Amino acid sequence: MEPEPRPPSMPWRFGSAAIMGIIGSLSRAFIYGANSQETHGLDGFLELIDKRANIENRKRGLITVSNHISVLDDPLIWSVLPFKYHFNPSNHRWSLGSYDIVFKNKAFSSFFVLGQVLPTHRLHQDPYGGPFQPTIREAVRLLSRPPFRSADTPSPVDPSILSPDISDPFSSPGDIYTYTTNGLDTFPAPSAFATRQHSWIHIFPEGRVHQHPRKTMRYFHWGVARLILEPEVCPDIVPIWTEGYNEIMHENRVAPRWIPRVGKKCAVWIGDNVGGDRDSVFHELRRKWRKLVEDNRGKGADSLEIGVLNEDLKYGEEAVALRKECTLQVRREVLAVRRLRGLPDEDPKESLVETYREEGGRREGKMADRSLLKDA
Repeated sequence: MEPEPRPPSMPWRFGSAAIMGIIGSLSRAFIYGANSQETHGLDGFLELIDKRANIENRKRGLITVSNHISVLDDPLIWSVLPFKYHFNPSNHRWSLGSYDIVFKNKAFSSFFVLGQVLPTHRLHQDPYGGPFQPTIREAVRLLSRPPFRSADTPSPVDPSILSPDISDPFSSPGDIYTYTTNGLDTFPAPSAFATRQHSWIHIFPEGRVHQHPRKTMRYFHWGVARLILEPEVCPDIVPIWTEGYNEIMHENRVAPRWIPRVGKKCAVWIGDNVGGDRDSVFHELRRKWRKLVEDNRGKGADSLEIGVLNEDLKYGEEAVALRKECTLQVRREVLAVRRLRGLPDEDPKESLVETYREEGGRREGKMADRSLLKDA
Protein backbone atom coordinates (compact mmCIF):
# COMPACT_ATOMS: atom_id res chain seq x y z
CA MET A 1 0.00 0.00 0.00
CA GLU A 2 1.16 3.50 -0.81
CA PRO A 3 1.48 5.90 2.15
CA GLU A 4 -1.49 8.20 2.64
CA PRO A 5 -0.76 11.60 1.06
CA ARG A 6 -0.54 14.81 2.98
CA PRO A 7 -3.77 16.80 3.50
CA PRO A 8 -4.55 19.71 1.14
CA SER A 9 -2.50 22.81 1.86
CA MET A 10 -3.61 25.12 4.67
CA PRO A 11 -4.40 28.03 2.29
CA TRP A 12 -6.47 25.67 0.15
CA ARG A 13 -8.42 24.43 3.18
CA PHE A 14 -8.92 28.00 4.37
CA GLY A 15 -10.15 29.07 0.93
CA SER A 16 -12.59 26.17 0.76
CA ALA A 17 -13.94 26.88 4.25
CA ALA A 18 -14.35 30.56 3.34
CA ILE A 19 -16.21 29.87 0.09
CA MET A 20 -18.44 27.19 1.61
CA GLY A 21 -19.12 29.25 4.72
CA ILE A 22 -19.85 32.54 2.99
CA ILE A 23 -22.12 31.03 0.31
CA GLY A 24 -23.91 28.87 2.87
CA SER A 25 -24.46 31.82 5.20
CA LEU A 26 -25.69 34.10 2.42
CA SER A 27 -28.05 31.39 1.22
CA ARG A 28 -29.45 30.89 4.72
CA ALA A 29 -29.90 34.64 5.22
CA PHE A 30 -31.62 34.95 1.84
CA ILE A 31 -33.97 32.00 2.19
CA TYR A 32 -35.06 32.85 5.75
CA GLY A 33 -34.84 36.63 5.44
CA ALA A 34 -36.33 37.29 2.00
CA ASN A 35 -38.47 34.15 1.60
CA SER A 36 -40.17 31.60 3.82
CA GLN A 37 -38.66 28.15 4.34
CA GLU A 38 -40.41 25.02 5.62
CA THR A 39 -38.27 22.01 6.53
CA HIS A 40 -39.23 18.45 7.46
CA GLY A 41 -36.91 15.71 8.72
CA LEU A 42 -33.99 18.02 9.52
CA ASP A 43 -33.32 16.74 13.05
CA GLY A 44 -32.63 13.20 11.88
CA PHE A 45 -30.41 14.45 9.08
CA LEU A 46 -28.37 16.65 11.43
CA GLU A 47 -27.91 13.66 13.71
CA LEU A 48 -26.53 11.68 10.77
CA ILE A 49 -24.15 14.50 9.83
CA ASP A 50 -22.99 14.94 13.42
CA LYS A 51 -22.04 11.25 13.57
CA ARG A 52 -19.76 11.88 10.58
CA ALA A 53 -17.93 14.84 12.15
CA ASN A 54 -14.97 12.69 13.24
CA ILE A 55 -13.38 11.81 9.90
CA GLU A 56 -11.31 8.93 11.22
CA ASN A 57 -14.40 7.22 12.63
CA ARG A 58 -16.43 7.34 9.42
CA LYS A 59 -17.41 3.88 8.27
CA ARG A 60 -19.17 4.77 5.01
CA GLY A 61 -19.89 7.63 2.63
CA LEU A 62 -23.12 9.62 2.37
CA ILE A 63 -25.22 10.23 -0.74
CA THR A 64 -28.10 12.71 -0.78
CA VAL A 65 -30.30 12.72 -3.87
CA SER A 66 -33.13 15.06 -4.85
CA ASN A 67 -35.28 16.46 -7.63
CA HIS A 68 -33.83 19.40 -9.58
CA ILE A 69 -36.13 22.41 -10.04
CA SER A 70 -33.85 25.46 -10.10
CA VAL A 71 -30.38 26.61 -11.06
CA LEU A 72 -30.05 27.66 -7.40
CA ASP A 73 -31.14 24.34 -5.85
CA ASP A 74 -27.57 24.02 -4.64
CA PRO A 75 -26.77 26.00 -2.48
CA LEU A 76 -30.34 26.94 -1.43
CA ILE A 77 -31.20 23.39 -0.32
CA TRP A 78 -28.42 23.55 2.26
CA SER A 79 -29.63 26.87 3.66
CA VAL A 80 -31.67 24.70 6.07
CA LEU A 81 -28.42 23.70 7.81
CA PRO A 82 -27.43 25.87 10.81
CA PHE A 83 -24.57 28.31 10.18
CA LYS A 84 -21.89 26.22 11.91
CA TYR A 85 -22.17 23.43 9.36
CA HIS A 86 -21.29 25.66 6.42
CA PHE A 87 -17.79 26.47 7.68
CA ASN A 88 -16.75 22.81 7.93
CA PRO A 89 -16.16 21.63 4.34
CA SER A 90 -14.74 18.28 5.50
CA ASN A 91 -18.26 17.41 6.71
CA HIS A 92 -20.21 19.12 3.93
CA ARG A 93 -21.42 18.04 0.53
CA TRP A 94 -19.54 17.58 -2.70
CA SER A 95 -21.65 18.08 -5.82
CA LEU A 96 -21.39 17.69 -9.59
CA GLY A 97 -21.40 20.75 -11.87
CA SER A 98 -21.63 21.17 -15.64
CA TYR A 99 -18.21 21.63 -17.20
CA ASP A 100 -19.47 24.03 -19.88
CA ILE A 101 -21.33 26.27 -17.41
CA VAL A 102 -19.49 26.49 -14.10
CA PHE A 103 -15.98 25.57 -15.29
CA LYS A 104 -15.84 27.76 -18.39
CA ASN A 105 -12.94 29.94 -17.24
CA LYS A 106 -10.15 30.01 -14.65
CA ALA A 107 -11.99 32.25 -12.16
CA PHE A 108 -15.19 30.20 -12.21
CA SER A 109 -13.26 26.94 -12.03
CA SER A 110 -11.21 27.98 -9.00
CA PHE A 111 -14.33 29.24 -7.21
CA PHE A 112 -16.32 26.05 -7.77
CA VAL A 113 -13.42 23.72 -7.02
CA LEU A 114 -13.01 25.51 -3.67
CA GLY A 115 -16.78 25.17 -3.27
CA GLN A 116 -16.44 21.37 -3.56
CA VAL A 117 -17.98 20.97 -7.01
CA LEU A 118 -16.69 18.30 -9.41
CA PRO A 119 -16.62 19.02 -13.18
CA THR A 120 -18.90 16.80 -15.28
CA HIS A 121 -19.25 16.64 -19.06
CA ARG A 122 -22.61 16.21 -20.80
CA LEU A 123 -22.67 13.31 -23.23
CA HIS A 124 -24.94 15.14 -25.67
CA GLN A 125 -22.38 17.95 -25.92
CA ASP A 126 -19.00 16.23 -26.00
CA PRO A 127 -17.54 12.71 -26.08
CA TYR A 128 -16.10 12.97 -22.56
CA GLY A 129 -19.51 12.73 -20.85
CA GLY A 130 -21.51 9.77 -19.63
CA PRO A 131 -21.47 7.55 -16.53
CA PHE A 132 -17.86 6.39 -17.06
CA GLN A 133 -16.15 9.79 -17.20
CA PRO A 134 -13.23 10.40 -14.81
CA THR A 135 -15.26 12.66 -12.51
CA ILE A 136 -17.68 9.83 -11.69
CA ARG A 137 -14.69 7.69 -10.83
CA GLU A 138 -13.51 10.50 -8.56
CA ALA A 139 -16.95 10.63 -6.90
CA VAL A 140 -16.91 6.86 -6.31
CA ARG A 141 -13.52 7.25 -4.62
CA LEU A 142 -14.72 10.15 -2.46
CA LEU A 143 -17.30 7.72 -1.08
CA SER A 144 -14.51 5.24 -0.32
CA ARG A 145 -11.28 5.26 1.66
CA PRO A 146 -7.86 6.13 0.15
CA PRO A 147 -5.13 5.55 -0.82
CA PHE A 148 -5.79 4.67 -4.46
CA ARG A 149 -3.42 3.93 -7.26
CA SER A 150 -3.02 6.55 -9.97
CA ALA A 151 -6.07 6.85 -12.20
CA ASP A 152 -6.13 6.22 -15.91
CA THR A 153 -6.74 9.19 -18.21
CA PRO A 154 -9.52 9.26 -20.82
CA SER A 155 -6.99 9.28 -23.65
CA PRO A 156 -3.19 9.28 -24.14
CA VAL A 157 -1.87 12.80 -23.68
CA ASP A 158 1.45 14.59 -23.53
CA PRO A 159 1.82 15.85 -19.89
CA SER A 160 3.49 19.02 -21.20
CA ILE A 161 0.16 20.27 -22.63
CA LEU A 162 -1.88 19.80 -19.45
CA SER A 163 -3.38 23.05 -18.23
CA PRO A 164 -2.27 24.13 -14.72
CA ASP A 165 -5.28 26.44 -14.29
CA ILE A 166 -7.18 24.40 -11.71
CA SER A 167 -4.45 22.63 -9.75
CA ASP A 168 -3.91 23.72 -6.14
CA PRO A 169 -2.26 27.16 -6.48
CA PHE A 170 -0.64 26.73 -3.06
CA SER A 171 1.09 23.45 -3.90
CA SER A 172 4.37 22.89 -5.64
CA PRO A 173 4.29 22.64 -9.47
CA GLY A 174 3.58 19.20 -10.83
CA ASP A 175 1.36 18.13 -7.92
CA ILE A 176 0.68 14.44 -8.50
CA TYR A 177 -2.73 14.51 -6.81
CA THR A 178 -4.60 15.68 -9.87
CA TYR A 179 -6.72 14.16 -12.62
CA THR A 180 -7.89 15.18 -16.06
CA THR A 181 -11.46 15.06 -17.40
CA ASN A 182 -10.59 15.24 -21.09
CA GLY A 183 -6.83 14.83 -21.43
CA LEU A 184 -6.26 18.59 -21.64
CA ASP A 185 -7.28 20.00 -18.25
CA THR A 186 -6.04 19.40 -14.72
CA PHE A 187 -8.11 19.32 -11.53
CA PRO A 188 -7.18 18.52 -7.93
CA ALA A 189 -8.12 14.94 -7.04
CA PRO A 190 -9.86 15.36 -3.66
CA SER A 191 -10.20 11.61 -3.16
CA ALA A 192 -6.40 11.33 -2.83
CA PHE A 193 -6.47 12.88 0.63
CA ALA A 194 -7.27 10.88 3.74
CA THR A 195 -9.22 13.85 5.12
CA ARG A 196 -11.84 13.28 2.40
CA GLN A 197 -12.47 9.60 3.10
CA HIS A 198 -16.11 8.49 3.03
CA SER A 199 -17.28 11.93 1.98
CA TRP A 200 -20.80 13.26 1.40
CA ILE A 201 -21.92 13.68 -2.23
CA HIS A 202 -25.16 15.29 -3.37
CA ILE A 203 -26.47 14.42 -6.81
CA PHE A 204 -29.34 15.55 -9.02
CA PRO A 205 -29.91 12.38 -11.10
CA GLU A 206 -32.26 14.17 -13.51
CA GLY A 207 -29.17 15.96 -14.80
CA ARG A 208 -31.05 19.13 -15.72
CA VAL A 209 -33.40 21.62 -14.15
CA HIS A 210 -36.92 20.29 -14.73
CA GLN A 211 -39.94 22.46 -13.92
CA HIS A 212 -43.35 20.90 -14.49
CA PRO A 213 -46.84 22.02 -13.37
CA ARG A 214 -47.48 18.53 -11.94
CA LYS A 215 -44.15 18.47 -10.08
CA THR A 216 -43.00 15.35 -11.90
CA MET A 217 -39.37 14.29 -12.31
CA ARG A 218 -37.46 13.25 -15.40
CA TYR A 219 -35.77 9.88 -15.76
CA PHE A 220 -32.68 9.40 -13.58
CA HIS A 221 -29.22 9.02 -15.12
CA TRP A 222 -27.20 5.90 -14.29
CA GLY A 223 -24.27 7.70 -12.68
CA VAL A 224 -26.03 7.55 -9.32
CA ALA A 225 -25.97 3.74 -9.51
CA ARG A 226 -22.18 3.74 -9.78
CA LEU A 227 -21.97 5.82 -6.59
CA ILE A 228 -23.97 3.18 -4.73
CA LEU A 229 -22.66 -0.06 -6.23
CA GLU A 230 -18.92 0.57 -6.44
CA PRO A 231 -17.59 2.06 -3.14
CA GLU A 232 -16.06 -0.54 -0.84
CA VAL A 233 -18.89 0.00 1.69
CA CYS A 234 -22.52 0.81 0.92
CA PRO A 235 -23.02 4.56 1.49
CA ASP A 236 -25.77 6.03 3.61
CA ILE A 237 -28.47 7.20 1.17
CA VAL A 238 -30.88 10.02 2.02
CA PRO A 239 -33.62 10.99 -0.48
CA ILE A 240 -34.84 14.61 -0.51
CA TRP A 241 -37.81 16.38 -2.09
CA THR A 242 -37.78 20.15 -2.65
CA GLU A 243 -40.33 22.75 -3.74
CA GLY A 244 -40.42 26.51 -4.18
CA TYR A 245 -36.88 27.14 -5.38
CA ASN A 246 -38.22 27.08 -8.94
CA GLU A 247 -40.23 30.21 -8.11
CA ILE A 248 -37.06 32.00 -6.99
CA MET A 249 -35.40 31.32 -10.36
CA HIS A 250 -38.24 30.25 -12.67
CA GLU A 251 -37.24 29.56 -16.25
CA ASN A 252 -40.06 31.86 -17.44
CA ARG A 253 -38.79 34.83 -15.44
CA VAL A 254 -38.40 38.16 -17.21
CA ALA A 255 -35.41 40.50 -17.18
CA PRO A 256 -33.33 40.98 -15.17
CA ARG A 257 -33.15 37.17 -15.22
CA TRP A 258 -30.01 36.97 -13.06
CA ILE A 259 -31.76 38.44 -9.97
CA PRO A 260 -33.33 35.82 -7.64
CA ARG A 261 -36.98 36.57 -6.79
CA VAL A 262 -38.07 37.10 -3.19
CA GLY A 263 -41.20 36.46 -1.14
CA LYS A 264 -41.48 32.82 -2.23
CA LYS A 265 -42.56 29.81 -0.16
CA CYS A 266 -39.96 27.05 -0.18
CA ALA A 267 -39.96 23.61 1.40
CA VAL A 268 -37.61 20.67 1.87
CA TRP A 269 -38.64 17.15 2.92
CA ILE A 270 -35.65 15.04 4.04
CA GLY A 271 -36.29 11.30 4.07
CA ASP A 272 -34.82 8.56 6.22
CA ASN A 273 -31.48 6.92 5.53
CA VAL A 274 -32.30 4.03 3.17
CA GLY A 275 -28.73 2.82 2.72
CA GLY A 276 -27.63 2.05 6.27
CA ASP A 277 -29.85 -1.00 6.82
CA ARG A 278 -28.01 -4.15 5.75
CA ASP A 279 -31.36 -5.66 4.74
CA SER A 280 -32.11 -2.82 2.31
CA VAL A 281 -32.54 -3.43 -1.40
CA PHE A 282 -29.32 -1.50 -2.06
CA HIS A 283 -27.26 -4.03 -0.08
CA GLU A 284 -28.81 -6.80 -2.17
CA LEU A 285 -27.95 -4.96 -5.37
CA ARG A 286 -24.39 -4.47 -4.14
CA ARG A 287 -24.17 -8.20 -3.39
CA LYS A 288 -25.10 -8.91 -7.02
CA TRP A 289 -22.55 -6.35 -8.17
CA ARG A 290 -19.75 -7.90 -6.10
CA LYS A 291 -20.60 -11.29 -7.54
CA LEU A 292 -20.44 -9.85 -11.04
CA VAL A 293 -17.04 -8.32 -10.30
CA GLU A 294 -15.85 -11.65 -8.91
CA ASP A 295 -17.04 -13.42 -12.07
CA ASN A 296 -14.91 -10.97 -14.06
CA ARG A 297 -11.69 -11.82 -12.23
CA GLY A 298 -10.47 -13.74 -15.26
CA LYS A 299 -11.08 -10.72 -17.50
CA GLY A 300 -8.72 -8.38 -15.71
CA ALA A 301 -11.10 -7.15 -13.01
CA ASP A 302 -8.78 -8.43 -10.28
CA SER A 303 -6.35 -5.60 -11.05
CA LEU A 304 -8.96 -2.82 -11.20
CA GLU A 305 -8.84 -0.04 -8.63
CA ILE A 306 -11.99 1.39 -7.05
CA GLY A 307 -13.85 3.45 -9.62
CA VAL A 308 -12.22 1.76 -12.65
CA LEU A 309 -14.18 -0.76 -14.74
CA ASN A 310 -13.34 -3.11 -17.59
CA GLU A 311 -15.50 -3.28 -20.71
CA ASP A 312 -17.77 -6.03 -19.41
CA LEU A 313 -18.46 -4.16 -16.16
CA LYS A 314 -19.28 -1.08 -18.22
CA TYR A 315 -21.36 -2.47 -21.05
CA GLY A 316 -22.13 -6.09 -20.20
CA GLU A 317 -25.82 -7.00 -20.14
CA GLU A 318 -25.86 -7.93 -16.45
CA ALA A 319 -23.94 -4.81 -15.41
CA VAL A 320 -26.29 -2.55 -17.36
CA ALA A 321 -29.33 -4.30 -15.85
CA LEU A 322 -27.97 -3.80 -12.33
CA ARG A 323 -27.38 -0.09 -12.91
CA LYS A 324 -30.90 0.29 -14.30
CA GLU A 325 -32.42 -1.50 -11.33
CA CYS A 326 -30.38 0.52 -8.83
CA THR A 327 -31.23 3.83 -10.52
CA LEU A 328 -34.96 3.05 -10.55
CA GLN A 329 -34.79 2.12 -6.87
CA VAL A 330 -33.18 5.48 -6.05
CA ARG A 331 -35.98 7.15 -7.98
CA ARG A 332 -38.57 5.21 -5.98
CA GLU A 333 -37.02 6.43 -2.75
CA VAL A 334 -37.29 10.07 -3.85
CA LEU A 335 -40.87 9.44 -4.96
CA ALA A 336 -41.61 7.99 -1.52
CA VAL A 337 -40.56 11.30 0.06
CA ARG A 338 -42.64 13.08 -2.58
CA ARG A 339 -45.66 11.11 -1.32
CA LEU A 340 -44.95 12.26 2.24
CA ARG A 341 -45.39 15.79 0.94
CA GLY A 342 -48.91 14.76 -0.12
CA LEU A 343 -48.50 14.68 -3.89
CA PRO A 344 -50.28 12.01 -5.96
CA ASP A 345 -48.55 8.66 -6.24
CA GLU A 346 -47.68 8.84 -9.92
CA ASP A 347 -44.55 8.54 -12.02
CA PRO A 348 -45.36 9.35 -15.66
CA LYS A 349 -41.70 9.87 -16.63
CA GLU A 350 -40.03 6.73 -15.40
CA SER A 351 -37.98 5.78 -18.44
CA LEU A 352 -35.87 7.48 -21.06
CA VAL A 353 -38.18 6.58 -23.96
CA GLU A 354 -41.33 7.70 -22.15
CA THR A 355 -39.67 10.95 -21.10
CA TYR A 356 -38.62 11.92 -24.62
CA ARG A 357 -41.96 10.86 -26.07
CA GLU A 358 -43.90 12.97 -23.58
CA GLU A 359 -41.54 15.97 -23.68
CA GLY A 360 -41.13 16.05 -27.43
CA GLY A 361 -37.37 15.40 -27.53
CA ARG A 362 -36.01 18.97 -27.36
CA ARG A 363 -32.83 19.72 -25.43
CA GLU A 364 -33.94 22.87 -23.59
CA GLY A 365 -36.86 25.28 -23.27
CA LYS A 366 -40.59 24.60 -23.15
CA MET A 367 -41.47 20.98 -23.90
CA ALA A 368 -44.60 19.45 -25.42
CA ASP A 369 -45.75 18.31 -21.96
CA ARG A 370 -45.54 21.91 -20.61
CA SER A 371 -42.36 21.24 -18.66
CA LEU A 372 -39.36 23.56 -18.80
CA LEU A 373 -35.84 22.14 -19.19
CA LYS A 374 -32.55 23.91 -18.53
CA ASP A 375 -28.95 22.72 -18.49
CA ALA A 376 -27.51 23.57 -15.06
